[in-house]
Amino acid sequence: MSQRTLWSIHMGRHHGARPLDESYIAIGWPAMGDLSALPPDRDAFKARIAEAYPETKKGAIPVNAGTLFRFVHEIKTGDYVLFPSKLDRMVYIGEIAGPYAFQPTDAAASNEVDDEICHQRPVKWLGDFPRTIFSQSALHEIGSFITLIEVRNHADEFLAALRGETIESPDEDAAETEAASDQVEETTEDFVIRRLKNAISAEKFEHFVAHLLECMGYHARLTQHSGDGGIDIIAHKDELGFEPPVIKVQCKQVISNIGRPDVQQLMGATEQQEFGLFVTLGGFTREALDAERTRPNLRLIDGAALTQLVFDHYDKFEPQWQTIIPLKRRYIPGPT
Repeated sequence: MSQRTLWSIHMGRHHGARPLDESYIAIGWPAMGDLSALPPDRDAFKARIAEAYPETKKGAIPVNAGTLFRFVHEIKTGDYVLFPSKLDRMVYIGEIAGPYAFQPTDAAASNEVDDEICHQRPVKWLGDFPRTIFSQSALHEIGSFITLIEVRNHADEFLAALRGETIESPDEDAAETEAASDQVEETTEDFVIRRLKNAISAEKFEHFVAHLLECMGYHARLTQHSGDGGIDIIAHKDELGFEPPVIKVQCKQVISNIGRPDVQQLMGATEQQEFGLFVTLGGFTREALDAERTRPNLRLIDGAALTQLVFDHYDKFEPQWQTIIPLKRRYIPGPT
């Protein structure tokens, strides 16, 4: 398995689950046309980029040309590819199943996604893995801002997961590893989720969610786990809990995706005029998210949304929780 090259590709959140459902990886630059019609050398790709995208900065032309050239000529059928999805924070690993193919878009119906899938490689997806099982340095390598890279330093770690081998638990306290400024936020999310998964028990996680709700201005009380229909916390705005809205909360300290049956169990325990809140460290399946869209009294909080709430209310946390999730404020350059 390790004799084959492992590639990492970034595709935007707006792609949704389409690459997984339709079994492909893709990159943009639609004005380039069919890349297989170009001579198989980088200079030809550079010249075509300069012609098709005259606004491209001179220094970016070799980088973009290299990405396109690798996609067409250096990726081989049988190579491995991983796709770190921003949609559900999972790392998908697959096998390249065929050669490059050009999929021209209909100009009349063209949109952002269609423009970015014109250059495709078919993929057989082999497995999906939570980000938090990998070391932070491995996540840094595949977090590169370049669209397509060859994974060199941590290929064995990712391929070990694909083989079903146990990966040595990363140092969960290594929050100060080096990272580029565009990776800092994602790195911090990984750290928070890893701490909430490994540093506390499932019962303690429920106490954490209750404390977070209190920091948000709610009164929260934990249930006794007996005949509660999966409800872990009941939250409300008034001190006694008599006034609406009443929020019933289910907590899952897991990093895998939560499916529709778990969400339906929560809603089955939620009475009329009550609200359901599902909090997890992982993500939700598309079927679960579809259920949320059809239920105005249902809210699903995945790992990414939970960490954002941690950032928003961290200053109000009691010392015990700040000790479990040690963070410090740091300013980094933003967009100009």
